[in-house]
Amino acid sequence: MLAKNPAQSFSEENYLKVIYRLGLVGAEKISLTAIAEALNNNPASVVDMIKKLGDKKLIQYEKSKGVKLTDKGKKIALLVVRKHRLWEVFLLEKLGYTWDEVHDIAEQLEHIHDPQLADRLDKFLGFPLYDPHGDPIPKANGEMAVTYKTTLAEVADSKSCQVAGVKDTNSLFLQYLKKLNIGIGAKITVVEKIPFDNSIIIMIGENIKTTVSKAFAENLLVHE
Repeated sequence: MLAKNPAQSFSEENYLKVIYRLGLVGAEKISLTAIAEALNNNPASVVDMIKKLGDKKLIQYEKSKGVKLTDKGKKIALLVVRKHRLWEVFLLEKLGYTWDEVHDIAEQLEHIHDPQLADRLDKFLGFPLYDPHGDPIPKANGEMAVTYKTTLAEVADSKSCQVAGVKDTNSLFLQYLKKLNIGIGAKITVVEKIPFDNSIIIMIGENIKTTVSKAFAENLLVHE
């Protein structure tokens, strides 16, 4: 079960969440430098927080092995992620925010510590599996739906796929996707890859043809 009554500060929860995310991207060693860069914090502050989290038995840290969440730390991180992604769904579906607006607001709401809130929100929303950006929402027991990892850049010429999510939740990228009428579930066909600069000519749906950059293709998650 996910932790119900975390006694951590907002800052501590953010550290745990970032360490969890860095672990998801396959980093063999989560360094203090990587944490500092992810949070845009100075290294001295990171050292102090890592010591504090270690004293609370939420992380383990060895210079040669990097930072690792303990079971207790992972449960708290998952709960924060769960609340964040549920709030994103709520903001999009119930309050009419767009998918490029929900992240920053959910960053604030995820720290509400009421022990029943996540479960009630989950039920109210109909137990969604994914947030508006295609990220799986952890359930109360910590389980979650499949995470899509294939990017548009990996799809072969003449193959079609459906948008499953985004790796980059930067508002400028999301606004660009919206301008192209690309959302979760949108059909995209790879028409041709351009060797010169690795850009890709794509067909969106049945009649919108455009060229996108390598960076664009590497940040769009799909399934075939």
